[in-house]
Parts: sequence; C-alpha cells; structure tokens
Amino acid sequence: MASVYEEQKKLYLSYIQITNKDPVLYEAIKKEFERQFYGIELIASENYVSPAVLEALGSILTNKYSEGYPKKRYYGGNQYIDEVELLAIERAKKLFQVEYVNVQPYSGSPANHAVYFALANPGDTVMGMSLTAGGHLTHGYKVSFSGKYYKAVNYGVSKETEMLDYDKILELALQHKPRLIWVGASAYPRVIDFAKMREIADKVGAYLIADIAHIAGLIVGGQHPSPVGYAHVITTTTHKTLRGPRGGMIMTNDKELHEKIQKAVFPGLQGGPHDHVTAAKAVAFKEALSPKFRDYISQIVKNAKTMVRVFKELGYRVITGGSDNHLLLLDVTSKGVKDLAGKRAQEVLEYVGISVNKNSIPFDTRKPWDPSGIRIGTPAITTRGMKEEHAGQIAKLIDEALRYHSDREQLDKIADKVRALASEFPLFDLAWLAE
Repeated sequence: MASVYEEQKKLYLSYIQITNKDPVLYEAIKKEFERQFYGIELIASENYVSPAVLEALGSILTNKYSEGYPKKRYYGGNQYIDEVELLAIERAKKLFQVEYVNVQPYSGSPANHAVYFALANPGDTVMGMSLTAGGHLTHGYKVSFSGKYYKAVNYGVSKETEMLDYDKILELALQHKPRLIWVGASAYPRVIDFAKMREIADKVGAYLIADIAHIAGLIVGGQHPSPVGYAHVITTTTHKTLRGPRGGMIMTNDKELHEKIQKAVFPGLQGGPHDHVTAAKAVAFKEALSPKFRDYISQIVKNAKTMVRVFKELGYRVITGGSDNHLLLLDVTSKGVKDLAGKRAQEVLEYVGISVNKNSIPFDTRKPWDPSGIRIGTPAITTRGMKEEHAGQIAKLIDEALRYHSDREQLDKIADKVRALASEFPLFDLAWLAE
C-alpha cells in the first residue's frame, strides 16, 4: 500500500512539462512540497487548498483577458469567462447571504484599497484597529497607503482585558468624526461585536467596513457572527479560513455602494481580472457550501481552544486569556526562558519544522522585528485532519523546542517528532477527496 507521502507526491507533483523543461524550478517546487508535507503549518493566514482549486488555478483560463464585468467586456471571446465569474458571484452570494459581490480584487489589500477609492477622498479621516493591537496595515497604518493618503485614527484594546474597548472606540469616533470605520483584524483572538460597531458608526455618520479576511470561513461555518446587516461594505480574502486561492472579494447589500465599488475596482484600480483565480474561487465557494465545511470550521475552533488550554497548563500567558476563533497569541517571554522572544521563537520553531510568525502583543515593550509574542493558527493543521489530541501534542512540541532553543541536539530530536506527526496526515484531508 502506498504511503501517504507517495499518494500526495503523485497528486501534487505530476508536473510533466515542468519536470522536463525546467528541472531547476521543479526541484524548488519539490522541496517546497516536502517542507509543507513534513512540517506543521501554524501561520494563521495560511492553509492548504484542495487539488480541485489547484486545477482551476492552473487551467487554460489564465490565457484570457476580460476587462470589464460579465455581459459588459471590452474584449471579445468572453462568453465562457462570463459563466465562470457569474458562477463565483452566485456562490459567494449564497455563502454569505448578500445581494452584491465583486470577485475581481486580486487580494485583500487591493479590495480594501477599492473601498477607500469608492467611498473616501485623500485626506479624509478614517478609523481602524491599530497594528499593535492586532489590526491590519490597510486599516490606517502609517507606512501603508491607508495611513499616508488618509488621516488615520487608530483604536486599540483595553489594557486590562486586551480585548476591544468599544466605549473608547465610540469616544474616538465622536472626537474625530471619521468617514470610514474599519472593523476586523489579523491578530485578534476574540469575537467582534459588529452590531456595537455599527451603532458607533451611525452615531458619527460613518460607513462601517468589515474586513473579515481572517474569519470569513468561521462566519460561513457558523462559528462567528456575520457582519451582514451591520456593515455597509464587507471585504475579505478568499484564502485563510475560507480555504480558497489567494484573492479578494467585496460584498454589500446596498446597490448604490456596489456600483461605486464596481467602478473603483475597474477601471479605477485594476485592469483585467485573473480569470483562473476567479474559477478557483468558485471551486472553493462550492466546497464551503458543503456540510463538511461546517464540521471543518468547528474543528478549527476546537483545536485552537485545546492549544490555549495546554499552553496555559504549561505556564504561558495567552493574550486575552483565550481564543474564540482560529488563532491565539502567545507571550513567549512569559516563561522566563533566557534570550527567548518572538524572533528567536519563530526561528527555533522553523528549525524543527513548525511554522509560526513572530507577532507584537498589545502594549508590547519590545520592537516589532523582535516582539514578545508569536501568532499561532489552526486552519492548516485542521485541513490535514488533525484533531484536539494532535493540537495538544503540537503545543507540547512548541514548548519543548522553546525550552531547548539553544540545544541543537535536543532540537534535532524534536524535529524528528514533528516530521513523524506530520507524515501521518495528507496535506488535504483525504475524506474530502473521496467525495
């Protein structure tokens, strides 16, 4: 019987043309496949797509130019591209229960840029969660276009709870009267109260924009409240917990806002959409409409909660004291291990085959390039079929590696354990492939 590795290698590395025509590139792809297969992926924004999504990404659709929108293109020969894009739109509408969807943005940041372009002018005041509290670059960070072209006001979290301080957000909104208020995060482990944020937006006449890039899959899987009905506009990536290709999407229930967004995406910011990516989005949306997807999302949350529990038992401080979603923030300095902070933790874990990212924690006293924390996410290990017992094992392996971060011999032994655990699981749960 073929090993899991051999089955997966045949599934993911059947590149006849690349193997023959570009063996140097093939070797790089092969090494990346082996890194993914034998490693444990805990970067909260990463996941594994299905072979069907990969097929769409590598399809003949990449040959076409389709500037414009379905039934209104600038080039001929788009009748079948229209079918693909309309299919993606209809599935997204069903998935999120919205009226209008634009599936053309190249990724999450361009999607957010389109919202600014549609609804604000340079110099307008905007509000968003600060990067140090867990927000995103495009929500008004000083080095981003959103912080350079707009007057950005950042809100944060309570020092006591490390959770969103809605009273303070209201106070800031009343003081600065922003045109846009962004809600959403890239490193916030708790439920977001969209209803409360809409109340704040209404009090100052602002548009509420929900960036659900990290939690989109959790929302359609029933593990996080939806911003639909509260946010004027919703943006998201199509990867992360939604488990599709790298791409973006913009949704709304307001026809007038939708028309503004359509013009902002094209011709405002983009030319031709990437039709092969649109097709891959359609595939991923179909997968997310499956009852199995809800089970997958539920398991993501269970795995995250298990890791929180184990880390706390091991003596670590978990930011906010827990997690309601797919990620957790760990203060690696809280164990008091000499010479250990976020940067060193990331490097050591990468050495043993566990991928995380160093991450600032709220009110961090250390610099961003070597912060106090690491961010850990469970979407990718859950895609591989790992359950609570495996999440607990991984937490213990992380602790072991951090405690022995200066002992190469011990780290090599831990790397063997990581490799052994990972090799038991396919990159994409074989139960899905059997459908």
